[in-house]
Amino acid sequence: MEAVMQSRRKERVDRGIKVRTDGVYAVSSWREITYLVAPRLLLIGGLVFLPLMFSAVPYWQKVLSIICIYSLLAISFDFLAHFVGLVSLGGALYIGIGAYTAALLNTHLGLPPILTIPLATILGGGICTLLLWPCLPLRGVYFAIVSLMFPLLAARVIEALDIFGGTDGILGVAGLPNKWVEMYVLLGAVLIILFGLRRLVNEDVGLVFRGVKDNDQAVKASGINIITFKALGVFIASAMGCLGGAMLSHLYMWAGISQFALDFSIIPIAATVVGGGGTLAGPVLGCLLLVPISELLRDFGTLRIAVYAVILCAFIVFKSEGLMVYGSRKYQQFERWVQI
Repeated sequence: MEAVMQSRRKERVDRGIKVRTDGVYAVSSWREITYLVAPRLLLIGGLVFLPLMFSAVPYWQKVLSIICIYSLLAISFDFLAHFVGLVSLGGALYIGIGAYTAALLNTHLGLPPILTIPLATILGGGICTLLLWPCLPLRGVYFAIVSLMFPLLAARVIEALDIFGGTDGILGVAGLPNKWVEMYVLLGAVLIILFGLRRLVNEDVGLVFRGVKDNDQAVKASGINIITFKALGVFIASAMGCLGGAMLSHLYMWAGISQFALDFSIIPIAATVVGGGGTLAGPVLGCLLLVPISELLRDFGTLRIAVYAVILCAFIVFKSEGLMVYGSRKYQQFERWVQI
């Protein structure tokens, strides 16, 4: 037995798979391929299976849809903050403009949801980009504060001028055909955006985004217009939020000033802290944890804010890297016994 043990040693599972970078692999067996794709398949399979798991509970099906909407906002926040260098607290602005745009297209022009949702995504992203354009030279806390003011300003303007239905909002928005379309459209959007952004940030345009984040003056000295790339980043992020807002208006068959609520700005940030910033998938994991907790604590009123504060403090103190980064590191440390 001792001789057998001496002829074997432990080796990391990913030994020999990674070549030069984390994005280039050399695989030689199905076992190694399985090791690489298993986390992705787990994410896709888990999200696809969730609607089936809650098929008998309509309330939690709605919660799942809300989780997807918050996930879109959290991914957009993570993308802007960690890949473009703009900390945006304007998630509520994206939701509100997307919701109002889809509602107006549906109630005034009579367009069906299959058209209002993509149109509201593009038009809403363009409107948000134009509103934030003068603020693009700002960085850090200055851009964060200005972006936080926009949803507050929009809600007060609608209320004061009594436009777009005023405090009553826009009623009579068409609903989606059924609960399965509602859930799987949102889940599909989250997955497509997640993997699409992952590919984008590893392309040449992603390198420019990171350059703008790390040293925008060096990028500017290279002859690249940094404002154009910041605007592109804001458009991509705001379009994701407007997609969530458009879906939300058809989900509730209504659009109102409550869709500019600060919850849509704060919860995505909390989800990014819990899940792990800079991972894109981490914010989705954070939403899967925080949104159900928020629903379970709804009966406690404002006390749930205290629970959120405790959760965030705990993660910042004990797991500041986030669950996704921690889990990824542990997954890469798996070992197996091999013959010497």
